[in-house]
Amino acid sequence: MQLRPLLLAMFFTLAISVASADAEHLVWSGLVIAENVPQPAPIPPELTTLEQTLKDLFGYNQFEVIGQSNKTLKTGEEDWLANSKYFGLHVDARGENDAGYTLNLKLYKENDVLLETDANLSKSSPLVIKGPQVGSGQLLLVLVVKDDEQAHRRRHAEPANPITAGWYRLRRIIHNALP
Repeated sequence: MQLRPLLLAMFFTLAISVASADAEHLVWSGLVIAENVPQPAPIPPELTTLEQTLKDLFGYNQFEVIGQSNKTLKTGEEDWLANSKYFGLHVDARGENDAGYTLNLKLYKENDVLLETDANLSKSSPLVIKGPQVGSGQLLLVLVVKDDEQAHRRRHAEPANPITAGWYRLRRIIHNALP
């Protein structure tokens, strides 16, 4: 009878260690031109969940993604680049913390550094930085941590296996419950 609680404790310990050891997050980084136009184009799919927030914060009615990047963070210390024709955003992740990731951001226009700053990217809310004026609009730097299911859907276009989807939900619940 005492074997059952021991096995149960081992199972939960194993599940927790697997969830924390395999905690990967997909980060979407975008260079976005925001401007006011008489007839705005539809919002790009990458910004759909942020549309009202962007409109309320910046007062523009159209948002166009001019450069983007998706990066899966495994160690929290990766770096990557989101490029457009004239601008580049270099992101250097400096490690994971309780709230998200510590980042060093460098915004380039061709070969000139326009901005260098350290920032914290939360796992629960996007990071949006107002950049320079571009023509009649404004450049915005947008970084978003996608949850496990969003990352899984991006990696696998086919319908999710119910067992796999359940595992990702369980893993996310356990990961969020850890201190």
